[in-house]
Amino acid sequence: MGAACSSILTASACCQDNTHREDEPLLGDKERQAVNMLVELFERRTTVSFYEGEPLKALSTLVYSDIYHLQLSAATAFSEISEIDTRPVSREALEPILYLLQSPHIDVQHGASAALGNLAVNMENKLLIVRMGGLEPLIRQMLSPNVDAQINSVGCITNLATAEENKMRIAKSGALLPLTRLARSRDVRVQRNAAGALLNMTHSAEHRQQLISAGSVPVLVELLGTDDQELQYYATTALSNIAVDEGGRQLLWETQPTLVDALIRFVDASTIKVQCQAILTLRNLASDDQYQIQIVEHGGLDALLPLLQSAYDPLVISAAACLRNLSIHPDNEEHILSSGILPCLVNLITHTGSEEVQCHVISALRNLVANNDADKTPFAKAGLFEHIREVISDPHTSDVVMGEMVAALSVFVLDDSLWPYMVDDGYLELLIPLTHSESVDLQCNACAIISSMASKAGEISDRLVQVWDKPDGGLQSYLAAFVKIDEGMDPTLRSLAIWTVLMLLESGSPELVNLVTWHPSIVKNIKKIAEMGALDEERARHSAYASAGSAAGPRVSRAFEGEMFGDDADNGDEADDDIYNRMESLAQDVVALVHSLEH
Repeated sequence: MGAACSSILTASACCQDNTHREDEPLLGDKERQAVNMLVELFERRTTVSFYEGEPLKALSTLVYSDIYHLQLSAATAFSEISEIDTRPVSREALEPILYLLQSPHIDVQHGASAALGNLAVNMENKLLIVRMGGLEPLIRQMLSPNVDAQINSVGCITNLATAEENKMRIAKSGALLPLTRLARSRDVRVQRNAAGALLNMTHSAEHRQQLISAGSVPVLVELLGTDDQELQYYATTALSNIAVDEGGRQLLWETQPTLVDALIRFVDASTIKVQCQAILTLRNLASDDQYQIQIVEHGGLDALLPLLQSAYDPLVISAAACLRNLSIHPDNEEHILSSGILPCLVNLITHTGSEEVQCHVISALRNLVANNDADKTPFAKAGLFEHIREVISDPHTSDVVMGEMVAALSVFVLDDSLWPYMVDDGYLELLIPLTHSESVDLQCNACAIISSMASKAGEISDRLVQVWDKPDGGLQSYLAAFVKIDEGMDPTLRSLAIWTVLMLLESGSPELVNLVTWHPSIVKNIKKIAEMGALDEERARHSAYASAGSAAGPRVSRAFEGEMFGDDADNGDEADDDIYNRMESLAQDVVALVHSLEH
């Protein structure tokens, strides 16, 4: 408070001196009383609120005085008070500050904008400042040639722009053009504040589009070339947000040919927070196939590899998320596998310190396996199934991670070079208990994987026999439970169970055929399902449930669903409507096969 107190004391001395020069204004009685009160109040300022009552009235008297020195004292006092006291304030407290902001004197404006910037760290104050018309004078101050005025006004708008309600008003106020211009200022303090304000405006699609229209994108890309790490961080984060939108990515692709190279340089060598944001920007850009290819061609994999091995989780998460998107493009598979990244990805499956890492890496591996029909033996030899087994067997594994792991297995099991490893590694024993999971999605994928393995029953009949009654009741318990006519049973799950029975019967294994046909309820219940009309009532309930707007049931892994249900399985509503017809058809195939075996 020293400066403010000093200014007020100087004014007090002036008004008590009988030797005034003719050109010095004289204080009126109210002004003299206000000055004397404030001198006394500042002596015990830590216990006084200057935003209400007599202290605010005294400061307001100085604000509305015609004497420049008193206005400057009031502006300076508000600036310093607000540095240590940022509580929510009333309209009455903001009005004199906003009045000072419109002063013709730059130093008075400077103190007022500093006070607003300090108060604008409080959410209630942010909203009130804008509602009371604070943007217009702040914008005028941004246009001032005075650097200090630019710093304060832009800093205040940066704070105001963190409130969602304010962003639209800021965008419509005309502030984006001067903010964009000031992001090119020669003063790094002005640049930082301006870049921070632009960043705060990138958190919604509408405001990102307005920034694009204001010409901010080339400026943000230019800031990547500065040596200031704060500016690098603001620019990469803003560009990352712009790259969320398809239109933003297309604009960057068409107008910023050097962007990927600049970001990869940051990934290679920069502060950790800039590295993270650069990687996340690359991840968002890699939502488009053209960027997926370009990032790999420009050395992105070499930059990501050491970060996957970092001891700092945010870097690992960012790198794994970026690689997840890069793995989508089939042309990148060979580059990824030859880069040495595969062992890192496999090892990160058991990175229990971060669920995000586990989910990203298993999704990347799933993409790589699904991309083409090449031999995937290197995945298994890298320890893929040992690591997944460890995660699934861990009782502390979260439902989210478990779901991602099993969804990936539903893709792996379809690969001719991988499914034998799953059988040999005991995945039947791991998956059968999951058919009893409370998560229907987890149930669906577990059942789909078991069904896919059952389609190889002629080759693995011994393993299927071994799991017929264990663990957790074994295969027979799962099949018996799912083929019951039960209104609570999802039709997709029941269809998977019937299809599995059909595969076992077609296996050619006498032992498997006997286990199925001699079971007390499996074939018996499937015969009921095969009877035309036996499921009419349940079908009606299912249709009514779906029509009410609820999900018609979980969707099994699409890779497997097409194999079992036909090519139209991807037509969501049609597949749901037709599931009962397919179920009856499968049941009829089972009954016919049992009949032929009996004869």
